[in-house]
Amino acid sequence: MNLLKDITIGQYVPGNSIIHRMDPRVKIALVFILMIQLFITESWVSLGSYFALLLLVTLLSGISPGYILKGLRPIIFLVLITLIFNFFFSKGDAIWQQRIFSITISITQQGVQSGLRMAARLILLVYSTSLLTLTTSPIQLTDAIENILTPFKVIGIPAHELAMMMSIALRFIPVLIEETDKIFKAQKSRGARFGRGNIIQKAKSLLPILVPLFVHAFKHAEDLAVAMESRCYRGGERRTRLKQLRVTGLDCWATLLCGLVLVGAAWWDFYGKL
Repeated sequence: MNLLKDITIGQYVPGNSIIHRMDPRVKIALVFILMIQLFITESWVSLGSYFALLLLVTLLSGISPGYILKGLRPIIFLVLITLIFNFFFSKGDAIWQQRIFSITISITQQGVQSGLRMAARLILLVYSTSLLTLTTSPIQLTDAIENILTPFKVIGIPAHELAMMMSIALRFIPVLIEETDKIFKAQKSRGARFGRGNIIQKAKSLLPILVPLFVHAFKHAEDLAVAMESRCYRGGERRTRLKQLRVTGLDCWATLLCGLVLVGAAWWDFYGKL
């Protein structure tokens, strides 16, 4: 089982598409606005327009939609839990009822609609963030986040340090997943058995994976610290950049297109009828 192939958040696919060439600050801002609207909207028309927009961006980026959809596998369990909780614990008009012993279990129409909307929101959220990291290098993400947080330096927020930590955390996701995959295969080849017995036994069976994983994580962190120190890294003060961030006409047209979709979806939420 190769866990790495199912994780897309934190990975970067090099390319020269128009999405890759966009200013990372613009991409972060658009994804942030989309995330806000995802949890505000209640309309399937709006959710459908967001999906169509993300699909268009995927095609323009040159990345296979199937590759990004693979990244949804790790959240399938979370989506199922969301559906179950909404189906069975939401009040409303019952469409199915079953009495088990002295308990009546029912599925309501409102619960089905709420669960499907929440599942769609989670899928679109992961899809959009995966698309952001797949088309933006860690260095670009660091520079963009630092640039966005720079105005907050006046109140003592360490913009550069926060941006560096966030980008390193994203970059370490596929690294740790790859380490987990290697440790899992190594322990299994030595006769280790996972996923058998009760909950306590299953938890204990994960110790041969968690202990070496933490050791490797601290080793990677130490190697990274030594590498940065040996290159005389001293934070963001007086730091220059080879490539300066600039908003171009491409970013303006992309912002206009995304803005029209987002504003149109918001208008439909308030004034449209589904």
